[in-house]
Amino acid sequence: MPSTSYRTCPLCEATCGLEITVDDGRVARIRGDREDVFSKGFICPKGSTLGELHEDPDRLSQPQIRRGGTWITATWDEAFAEIERRLTPIRTAHGANSVGIYLGNPNVHGMAGTLYVRPLVKALGTRNVFSASTVDQMPKHVSSGLMFGHPLTIPVPDIDRTDYLLMMGANPKASNGSLATAPDWPGRMKAIRERGGRIVIVDPRRTESADLADEHLFIRPGTDAAWLAAIVTEILRSGTAQPGRLAAHTRGLDELAGLLADFDAGSVAAMTGIAAETTRRIAAELAAAPTAVVYGRLGTHAAAFGTLASWLTDVANLITGNLDRTGGAMFAHAATETPRRKPFRMGRWTSRVRHHPEALGELPVAVLAEEILTPGDDRIRALITVAGNPARSTPDSGGLATALESLDFMVSIDPYRNETTRHADVILPPPSHLERSHYDLAFWQLSVRTVANYSPATLPITDGRPDEWQILLRLTAIAAGLGADADLAMLDEIGMAGQVGRDAADAESTISGRDPGEIMQMLSSRRGPERILDYLLRTGPYGDAFGAREGLNLSALEAAPHGIDLGPLEPRLPGLLSTADGRIDATPAAIVSDLPRLVARLGERADGMLLIGRRHVRSNNSWMHNVASLMKGRDRSALLVHSTDAARIGLVDGGRALVTSSAGVVEATVAVTDEMMPGVASLPHGWGHDDPQAALAVAARHPGTNLNALVDAGAIDVPSGNAVLNGIPVAITPVTAG
Repeated sequence: MPSTSYRTCPLCEATCGLEITVDDGRVARIRGDREDVFSKGFICPKGSTLGELHEDPDRLSQPQIRRGGTWITATWDEAFAEIERRLTPIRTAHGANSVGIYLGNPNVHGMAGTLYVRPLVKALGTRNVFSASTVDQMPKHVSSGLMFGHPLTIPVPDIDRTDYLLMMGANPKASNGSLATAPDWPGRMKAIRERGGRIVIVDPRRTESADLADEHLFIRPGTDAAWLAAIVTEILRSGTAQPGRLAAHTRGLDELAGLLADFDAGSVAAMTGIAAETTRRIAAELAAAPTAVVYGRLGTHAAAFGTLASWLTDVANLITGNLDRTGGAMFAHAATETPRRKPFRMGRWTSRVRHHPEALGELPVAVLAEEILTPGDDRIRALITVAGNPARSTPDSGGLATALESLDFMVSIDPYRNETTRHADVILPPPSHLERSHYDLAFWQLSVRTVANYSPATLPITDGRPDEWQILLRLTAIAAGLGADADLAMLDEIGMAGQVGRDAADAESTISGRDPGEIMQMLSSRRGPERILDYLLRTGPYGDAFGAREGLNLSALEAAPHGIDLGPLEPRLPGLLSTADGRIDATPAAIVSDLPRLVARLGERADGMLLIGRRHVRSNNSWMHNVASLMKGRDRSALLVHSTDAARIGLVDGGRALVTSSAGVVEATVAVTDEMMPGVASLPHGWGHDDPQAALAVAARHPGTNLNALVDAGAIDVPSGNAVLNGIPVAITPVTAG
């Protein structure tokens, strides 16, 4: 008998609601949930493929152990025994820092990765922690932490109520939005124009999103920070700056004009490719709009001056009076939000070889290969990867593959043997998305509207396989010296009791002064992520505080399968600030100290080709290229070049070309298109499925070209350590005609 379940899609940041029909244990249909309080039926091509992902014959269901060049299927006990046997002696002999850990993007899309990775990192005790954040959004975390006091105090565009959207380096029609959670970005963008608003997109490529805008401006890759500095300068010099009520809660406003004196519409024109009169006009429009918001994303962050661009985005919103204002850049208020008290700190330790400072407890992933290959104390000898494919998604991926093969031991939690996990000695496959419960702990902290929605597992886990949180907890037990056979229920109980005890003793907690035993008893019917989620909901800003008031708990969400709408965003400053003095820091020293590096680039003019990445709505980094239905149609991994560049270089549409950078050389199919800015080429992120030892049959038939083989691991954004993935100098030469 068919049954229907509802769940939030876990594949990207949009958090769309899905309606899933299951018949005889198999997915019969997936469509958008028209009653979902947030997405209202919107769905992208990826969301309908959860059934295909679940049934993918290449998806692993049992642990794999590598013996020489042979992979054997093992029991779970055998796999964890192998990890304990080989990992523990490395840590004992060489110390905690001899073990590194890499956390991939999917970790923040699931409860287990969000809740159970941190205890694992703590048990390992290593400083060698890396993640996808430093090829993505670390500049935003750093600038937000330094300006507002916490790396998750990130302003999001109030796109449902704004009159003017200035968007840079973002393509939400392809990505579904990023660091700004909202289903159906295209529909929301159309609504801006329908209510008389205006959209301006600044990007080196005329993207799919640009088709929805009033105006598109080409900009030379890597110059976003300089252009934003000019926008801020023009507003300050025109006398139209109006920070409003936040002026009293901000320090450093008076210093901005002097710090940015080198940047104006004229001084950045040659560098950016945007005419001075256009820059002045956009600055005037931004200042004069009834409400406005500047929104910058990956194209501005994964660049040489990513942190400066992120900071200046928020400065522009601040000086126009649009920060923390309806229709401007606002702060989400998630149902599971916890208090943000301690001021943000970074640089507490540095990497061993190049001495790059940590941020958010992480080191730049651009240094991972050298931390493995360079001899000396604290060299990484063993590595744990969780839901990531850094051999395709991080800088100098060829060099990293060499480093991975040199490790003494490697463990991967992943459903596939991909270009990274094929180097592992043990692969631990988690259940499929449909076999796991879900609540979007991370991305509803970046949502343009406050919602809460819990999804129970659609399908049961069979054959005695552990859930993902149990896999992580068992690894944590090994790292803590408790052994592979430790009592996981006891460990989970200890962790929960510790959190309850700390909060009960906290004067500002909603359960301050309560009996921890009473709270634990009220949570006793649940285990694992559900128990933690119930606790976070009940102690959160909308929670019932365990009976002390009316409010949310997990039972309420279980009774509302389409979610609960908690309303639009509301102003939150200054109460949300957690800087040392409780004020916004408009000129953080760690950021403005990078301005001279940008000033030195002001005289640059376009010379040679620059390479940028791109996204597609049917793709998701590297791991959804094994879904056959998403791979149908035209090749989406081609090298895009403008017709004038193609004629000059001798490229033809459909031909092949060599692309060479300081880091490597790749060959790609050429697509000639006037959507590119002259002097700029584009390759998509996440391809390069040409490793014969990976087991991805569909992806191998559509290998594409590995952009990250061209990314120099030595090029990073200085304040944040983020990799420079955009604005890569390249030489392009023809190989074959079309």
